[in-house]
Parts: sequence; structure tokens; C-alpha cells
Amino acid sequence: MLHAFAVLLCLQLAGEALVRAVGSPLPGPVIGLALLFAWLVAKLPLPQETNATADGILKHLSLLFVPAGVGVVQQLPLLGAEGWKLLAVILVSIALSLAATAITFAALARLMKIGNEAPEGAGR
Repeated sequence: MLHAFAVLLCLQLAGEALVRAVGSPLPGPVIGLALLFAWLVAKLPLPQETNATADGILKHLSLLFVPAGVGVVQQLPLLGAEGWKLLAVILVSIALSLAATAITFAALARLMKIGNEAPEGAGR
């Protein structure tokens, strides 16, 4: 388990190093996750216990939200003053993402000719 955890942390460290070297706006852990994905696509060997280690981390994922919750509580006055703007941005972004998803689905359905064909025996 320790070896698998060390591999995951090294990939995250490599992501952090790449972000700092290149000056990327992406977070280091996201780059580290991309590196892990590339590692898996390349079918390079990982420690046997990597799956169990990742499952153990995911079981305690809720603990990682505690610092974010503390940050929100510390900024309650700002949230009270600017909360309506944040809510508006969230609602607009939800609407835009739903519209983009619907448009993409409709375009792909048209390209793949899904839904244009009547089932056999229809109209008789």
C-alpha cells in the first residue's frame, strides 16, 4: 500500500513541478492525474495494491472537503454581500452547459442518423 501511495504522490509531485516549470494555470494534481492516465494508457506497470490504495483514498474523500468548508465559513460576510452574483453565475453556467450538451447531442444524433428511422411495422 505504501509503494502505491508513493507512486500516486510522485505523479502529483511531477504534476506540481510541471505546473511551476511551465507556468500553467492548471492545478498540479490535475496534471498529475493526466500523467497517471498517460501511464495507464501506456500500460506501464503499477504496484499491485494501487487499486486498493485508490479505493481507500476515495472512501475518505469527504475529509478533503473540510478545508473548503472552513474557507467558505471564513468568507461568510463576503458571501453575504456578493452571494447573489455567485448564484447568478452558477445558474447561467448551468443553463449554458445544459444548452451546450443538448446542442451537441442533437448534432451527433443528426450525424449518426439516430431517431430518424421508424421502427419496423410502424405506420401499418
